[in-house]
Amino acid sequence: MTTSASVPAGSEDAITRVGTVTDRLVEANERYATAFTDPGMDARPVLRVAVVACMDARLDLHAALGLELGDCHTIRNAGGVVTDDVIRSLTISQRKLGTRSIVLIHHTGCGLESLTEEFRTELELEVGQRPAWAVESFRDVDQDVRQSMQRVRTSPFLLHTDDVRGFVFDVRTGLLREIDPA
Repeated sequence: MTTSASVPAGSEDAITRVGTVTDRLVEANERYATAFTDPGMDARPVLRVAVVACMDARLDLHAALGLELGDCHTIRNAGGVVTDDVIRSLTISQRKLGTRSIVLIHHTGCGLESLTEEFRTELELEVGQRPAWAVESFRDVDQDVRQSMQRVRTSPFLLHTDDVRGFVFDVRTGLLREIDPA
């Protein structure tokens, strides 16, 4: 099992065997920085699009969507669900940084499909405090994409809600399947 405090066996290539995973990431960054040159980009995405997606490690959004550095804003969370914090980020993205389009991406085999709001109760019993946030678990990924599209389209804070599209990414094939908002 890999944790943030251990280094997985067999991953010694170009990264030291000693230290935590965070140590490995810092070392990788030092190597990256030696060849780094400032691309001279603005914080405004070139394609004027914001992508909201699940944090699942199997989703390589830039590769899957043919994106380059600077093309989009990427907002990731568990499930890719549109929460108040996602609305916050999208509002800043649109109102201050010029995005006009929003792409929502959920995926097959999401961990949120196996959780329930009972998770919050379990946490409360363990730590003595109930989380203020909702788990936002779901059973039907298509319906959850529709709900996320509706949350975006009805937000009073977002200026541009005419180009909002939702998809399910298939983790086995790499293909996106568009979800009809109706």
